[in-house]
Amino acid sequence: MDDSIQQKEPKKPAKKLGRTDELVEKLKAELEGEDQSSVLSSQLSDKGKSVTSLSVSETDKQRTDKLTSENRKQKPDNRRPAKSKPRSKKYQQATKDLDRSKTYPLNEAVDLVKKHSFSAFTGTLEAHILTIQTGLRGLVSLPYASGKKLRILAYEGDDETIENISKGKIDFDLIVTTPAGMPKLAKVARILGPKGLMPNPKSGTIVTDLKKAVESFQAGKTEYKQSLNSSLRSEYKTEAKAPVIHLGLGKLNQPTEELSANIKTLLQTIGKSRIKKVSLSPTMGPSIKLDLASI
Repeated sequence: MDDSIQQKEPKKPAKKLGRTDELVEKLKAELEGEDQSSVLSSQLSDKGKSVTSLSVSETDKQRTDKLTSENRKQKPDNRRPAKSKPRSKKYQQATKDLDRSKTYPLNEAVDLVKKHSFSAFTGTLEAHILTIQTGLRGLVSLPYASGKKLRILAYEGDDETIENISKGKIDFDLIVTTPAGMPKLAKVARILGPKGLMPNPKSGTIVTDLKKAVESFQAGKTEYKQSLNSSLRSEYKTEAKAPVIHLGLGKLNQPTEELSANIKTLLQTIGKSRIKKVSLSPTMGPSIKLDLASI
């Protein structure tokens, strides 16, 4: 064979390794593209969720605000108004000739209360006082406390009475005794003294004739008034939730002057500057407005 004729060299096959590398690079690029797309999709999805969540939250807030606003509106009261009870015929008759809008001087007001009382029994004169505030309370010693019969203990020196007093059993308003009974009463002076019940010569409760002394006090003897008032003090106080005081001031069969004196004493004890209005009434009957300027 001629050496000048060059033999064709066989074609070398493409390097498989290079092809593989190319494929690998291509796959990597595709994978990177998918990852970026996935990340982008994920980000968009998260943003969508945030927007949706925000939208839902705003919607919930709007609903809450709307409900709150509706609840704040005053609901219509569909309840039927309570029917006022009709007054009795006796009450209507008692108020027929009475001017309820007028205020009356003290003595005239007391007389009108007596006149317009329609109870079958002896009623009580009641005072209804509107004050400037709640929380007012105290004790008042009325000069003519109740008109009831005075309970008098005529102590003659027995030990049983001393024992009962020491146990707190006090069922009397006044004690009269002889000088001989004072040493035993001194044993319970710490109980009787604060109540104004301890006998003393100035009040005329230490005597030589017990029977005569009892009859004198029952008949209305006034020397013991100061001590008696100490044991018959009445408590006044406003209602828990309203600035109103209610208090009985005596029986309607007492003289007008006595009842008027009780009213004056009560109002002075409370303090006229704390009082807005006062009305007087019997146990059964209409109320009478009192003219405070007349006191």
